[in-house]
Amino acid sequence: MANLCSVSSDTVPPSAPPPQSLPLSSTTPSWSKKQKRTPLYQRSMSFDPNLLHNNGHNGYPNGTSAALRETGIIEKLLASYGFIQCSERQARLFFHCSQYNGNLQELKVGDDVEFEVSSDRRTGKPIAVKLVKIKPEILPEERITGQEVFYLTYTPDDVDGNCHLETGDKINFIIDTNKHTGAVSARNIKLLKKKQMRCQGVVCAMKEAFGFIERGDVVKEIFFHYSEFKGDLEALQPGDDVEFTIKDRNGKEVATDVRLLPQGTVIFEDISIEYFEGVVTKVIPKLSNKSQNDPLPGRIKVDFVIPKELPFGDKDTKSKVTLLEGDHVRFNISTDRRDKLERATNIEVLSDSFGFTDESREMDMLSSQRNHAIRIKKLPKGTVSFQTQSDNCFVGTIEKEATLSSPKASSPNKGKEKEGEEGIISYEDCGVKLTIPYHTKDLEGSSPQIGDKVEFSICEVKRTGFQSAVSLKLLGRNSSGKRYLGYVATLKDNFGFIETSNHDKEIFFHYSEYCGDVDGLNLGDVVEYNLSKGKGNKISAERVNKTNAVVDPDCEIDDPVYWGKVVRPLRSVDPTQNEYQGLIEITEEAENQKPTEEKAEETPDADADTDPDPDPAAESGTEISKQETPSVSMMGQVFPFGIVGMANKSDCLQKGETVKFQLGIFGQNKLTMACNIEPLRRGTVECVKDQFGFINYEVGDSKKLFFHVKEVQDGVELQAGDEVEFSVILNQRTGKCSACNVWRVCEGPKAVAAPRPDRLVNRLKSITLDDASAPRLMVVRQPKGPDNTNGFGVERKIRQAGVID
Repeated sequence: MANLCSVSSDTVPPSAPPPQSLPLSSTTPSWSKKQKRTPLYQRSMSFDPNLLHNNGHNGYPNGTSAALRETGIIEKLLASYGFIQCSERQARLFFHCSQYNGNLQELKVGDDVEFEVSSDRRTGKPIAVKLVKIKPEILPEERITGQEVFYLTYTPDDVDGNCHLETGDKINFIIDTNKHTGAVSARNIKLLKKKQMRCQGVVCAMKEAFGFIERGDVVKEIFFHYSEFKGDLEALQPGDDVEFTIKDRNGKEVATDVRLLPQGTVIFEDISIEYFEGVVTKVIPKLSNKSQNDPLPGRIKVDFVIPKELPFGDKDTKSKVTLLEGDHVRFNISTDRRDKLERATNIEVLSDSFGFTDESREMDMLSSQRNHAIRIKKLPKGTVSFQTQSDNCFVGTIEKEATLSSPKASSPNKGKEKEGEEGIISYEDCGVKLTIPYHTKDLEGSSPQIGDKVEFSICEVKRTGFQSAVSLKLLGRNSSGKRYLGYVATLKDNFGFIETSNHDKEIFFHYSEYCGDVDGLNLGDVVEYNLSKGKGNKISAERVNKTNAVVDPDCEIDDPVYWGKVVRPLRSVDPTQNEYQGLIEITEEAENQKPTEEKAEETPDADADTDPDPDPAAESGTEISKQETPSVSMMGQVFPFGIVGMANKSDCLQKGETVKFQLGIFGQNKLTMACNIEPLRRGTVECVKDQFGFINYEVGDSKKLFFHVKEVQDGVELQAGDEVEFSVILNQRTGKCSACNVWRVCEGPKAVAAPRPDRLVNRLKSITLDDASAPRLMVVRQPKGPDNTNGFGVERKIRQAGVID
């Protein structure tokens, strides 16, 4: 208890007795927040207020006491006493709470108080008595912001150095007070720094990190750094008006605080409204001379009252015409505001100037010629023509075909395109047989061939008199030139193959030989072409044209439908094979094609569900032809097929696929071939991923076939395990197959939840409620529905995959 009551010399009041005099008892209860605390002056010290020199009087209001009163701030406040920090002097005084005149509960640390100073009778130390709280000053509700400014008067005689002061100049001075009037004024004024003036100008040049400004007050350029520009630097361009402040840095003037001004603010010169006429006495040099520093090298003589020569520069000519000495011109006079320099501007050559100079005008088109053209005047388009075209049309025959220009360079060192060879046309004019050349660029329509009849006009070059045929139109093909018909079998990046009319082989052709838009060419289209031999004595097709001609007019197709298997695909599917045609082997023949011996063995009481539909011809009792009922079975026979036999020309038949087809007689050789071939493809969906999926189907080396969701018919959402039918197409560019026209035949088996393992079932059966080691479920929070009600209001159902409620 003695340790709890001990305080430092700064906190123990002067009249407090020694700690040993405090009554201590072992039965004193321990301190607790719930117990009523005894005032500190009753516990820690004995203090008699009557021992003070004030004879026991309480404090008075401000100014009512006869003694000198001081002010201070409450620094420390305890239960019965405290300390005050004096405001007028460095002193810290003790005071007793009984000396405070007012509600002690309202007194807080930091409050301003007024008091008298007395002394303790026992110790003689000064203490504060008669404390009164000073009421805080009530500030007005309206707050005024600003700064205090003093204005001093001065006269020109008070300025040292006889300099002229302006508003904003920085100065120093001495404050002088008039002894008679008490007025304060400034004396001995010295100029420290002139006010920084804002200048204007135009940005004349911009570099990587700096630029230059042409000043508007003097004929001079000033440097500025981009860091000094206040604004969007990307919007600043040469010719923009700006304002800036001039500062000295390293002995040079630079522009700082550069800011953009509205366009047209800065004006350097005044241009006269009146036009003047004069004669050019000195022209601007064509080649710039490094020693030439005059920005206005040209001169124009004006006949004023006193003849005068005005300078002009390269940008002062209005019509962009090359000026020569002696030219009569019209112009305006521009006066620079900065140095009052006059110059000629907006210079135009007068129309009578050419009469004085005896010049000859020529018409030509701009070209890279060595002769130097001056005083160029633009003419309407079509005024200048190098050649003339006859109005009459002529008819002739192609003797030599023109070739196209080759895009490949003839040599690696030469980048020019190799020009195509010109063709020759023979024609008659007034009974005289003539020949004339032509080029492919002058053709209108399809390319003519040797012997074709064409119509054309004759074009003659004015300078050389050279004649050529233009505007060529094909009138008729040469009947002697043999044309072949075929079908487009394969289309690659820049070439393709044509199936011949006999359907037994394919012919190569390049897209450059096709007359028309290649994008409009599809598999199975009928085309006509010519044959030619190229490098290596290989035959290829040229002058390929799309046609509507019928290749096999006498084609005969049998009615029966057969089922078979692809033994060999087309060469477009398997480029490694030598033969073009594909082969199909019959695996199941039509019902009306079975031999009569097999029909006799069939029992009449066969199940109606398994028997195929009877032949209507047999029911009617009509006689079946020998063609419909052959005595020999078709099983195992092999028939060829080509691109014509495909029901879907873009379908890609693979080796081993099952198909249904018919038989027909095609070509000049009357070859029996498979036609109307439709593949019977079925497979199961392995997986579906977002916009694509895979089908379990073997195509070539791959055992999976890709398909896009857009190829699924009727908008059905496929799931893994669904059985589908589809077609296979071959991408001619990439050489990869994919599925199209996907139809769902039947849904796959539904996913069934796997049963619980026997080990878990036996474990659950062996657990009882009384078993302490059994797993237990503790409800932490009751479930809530969407409407914040406890429990589940809707019956739970098992959701099926792929089905939306």
